[in-house]
Amino acid sequence: MALNTGRILRVNLSNGKVGTETVPQKVAADFIGGRGYGIKYLYDEIAPGTDPLSEKNKVIMVNGPLAGTTAQAVSRWMVCTKSPLTGAFARSVCGADFGAWMKFADYEIIIIEGKAAKPSYIHITPDGCKILSAAEIWGKDTKETQAWLNSQHGKNTRTACIGPAGENLVKYAAVVSDRRTAGRCGTGTVMGSKNLKAVAITAARALHLADPDAYNALAKEQVNIIKDNGGFLNHKEWGTTSTQDVTNAIGIYPVRNFRYGQQVGYQKITGAEYRKLRTGDMGCYSCPARCGKVHTVTSGVYKSAHSEGPEYESIWAFTGPIESDSIEASIAADQLCDDLGLDTISAGNSIGFAYELYEKGLINKSDTGGLELLYGKHEPMVALIQKIAMREGIGDLLAEGTRRVASKIGKGSDVYAMHVKGLELPAYEPRGAKSQGYNYATASVGASHCYGYAAQDIFGAPFPHPTDRFDEGNADVVIFNQNGTASNECGIVCAFAGGWGWAQLYGKLLTAARGIDAFKDDAYLAKVGDRMFTLERAFNIRQGLGRKDDYLPERIRTEPLHTREAKGEGQIVSHSDEFLDKYYSLRGWTKQGVPTEKTLKELSLEFAAKDLAGK
Repeated sequence: MALNTGRILRVNLSNGKVGTETVPQKVAADFIGGRGYGIKYLYDEIAPGTDPLSEKNKVIMVNGPLAGTTAQAVSRWMVCTKSPLTGAFARSVCGADFGAWMKFADYEIIIIEGKAAKPSYIHITPDGCKILSAAEIWGKDTKETQAWLNSQHGKNTRTACIGPAGENLVKYAAVVSDRRTAGRCGTGTVMGSKNLKAVAITAARALHLADPDAYNALAKEQVNIIKDNGGFLNHKEWGTTSTQDVTNAIGIYPVRNFRYGQQVGYQKITGAEYRKLRTGDMGCYSCPARCGKVHTVTSGVYKSAHSEGPEYESIWAFTGPIESDSIEASIAADQLCDDLGLDTISAGNSIGFAYELYEKGLINKSDTGGLELLYGKHEPMVALIQKIAMREGIGDLLAEGTRRVASKIGKGSDVYAMHVKGLELPAYEPRGAKSQGYNYATASVGASHCYGYAAQDIFGAPFPHPTDRFDEGNADVVIFNQNGTASNECGIVCAFAGGWGWAQLYGKLLTAARGIDAFKDDAYLAKVGDRMFTLERAFNIRQGLGRKDDYLPERIRTEPLHTREAKGEGQIVSHSDEFLDKYYSLRGWTKQGVPTEKTLKELSLEFAAKDLAGK
């Protein structure tokens, strides 16, 4: 069985140099691929104190060893960088076909360095790589950009690009591929800072696997398991367009900037109501779920708005924060964010923050350009999305993210800024789902629901053991979720597909793809997840983050939750210090959250010990 560790494409935009490398065998054995490769190379190549928007920061695009194959739901890809929103490690995951096309061009890592003198894009084929002028597409939205690149390079081209938000350095700009986004952490902002409009790949299907016969047999077995799995069938039917039915019912749907856990009249925004406007399905490479539910508005002020979505997080982002029940407005807002290249979660959260500032009298109509930010009114929300992307009027301020907005406004507004480490909270109320909340607090990137999703809190998952969603003592569950996610993101396995009944095949597929037998061992995979998460922590410590950054917003820790009709009324997160002490101890970190020398050695991360000495 031949070893297959993956190839690297390195592109320097400052001097135009392009080169290729092969991932060393030890790096492949220790980090597998995907997010593992992302943090390893980012840690090695980004110095402490690097300005995220300087030439010294890097954009690292990675797929996984399973990408582009006949296995299902394993062709996702991600962008890793230092976040301009948080100053911390950033990883943002995306779907569509781009990850498979990276593999067809025979790359698992694309490292982009420096800064182009003028707007540029990178074009990659199996035969080489060119840095070309983006003058004709600078200023264009993501749909227009991808159409232009397809016209230039042919139908076998797939693209990852930014829209006007990235060009204008909105701190939470996204990278967009087709209509999917690497949305969180401002990865599109870093591309914009480099004058990089897009990375386009033109390639025909081609794969390099260590053991193709064994791999293909395992992939067929996976398909047979998935096709009758209940979780898969539900996801195929609904995607995430009905998750708000669950979160509203149990009181964890954040409303009015995280004051309430249930929206009045939420029956108007259920999955069944969205389905009435569904006009199609879309999906990622080699995945039969086709979970992207396409919606089209047929009447009213938003007539003809058309989006591959919104999915759950975006449904929430454009309803809950401003307490709107307009499905049509949420579809229009989602389309705008995809076109302009904005993270829907941070955009919706920032707009909800602005609505509360308006309510409290900290901003007024003269600040908003005449917009009345009144709860239930969705027209100002849609207008603000455009203003944020173009940095017009108050949009220039909101483009900075809630932490910086609060810093500039002052007057106690930081109490209403709902973020962790600068990354805005997503669509699960932490006071009613406390393991989910503590994942937000301790996740390497800040408040990300997908970094260690607490299915125990939200759907009653019984592993690693049953939990009470109001219990603040489940540090072991948070770690279990975070390490498991890290391991799966070596693949890179879709966050939903991991629950479709084929987990026992994952390590075998990795071995057949890579040629490394250790990957068949579940305990080894778990250790790799722990290793990755710990190295991310070391990266953040080296950049100046620490225990002080592992707390949920003050509102979550001091203001009782109001749930209206659901369970959870009066809940707060009140044991943060006790939780962190336990969490750090279980991870083998000091009371300040610094990985100990002993832990680093056990995880084969001795090279990081000198960087953390004395922290």
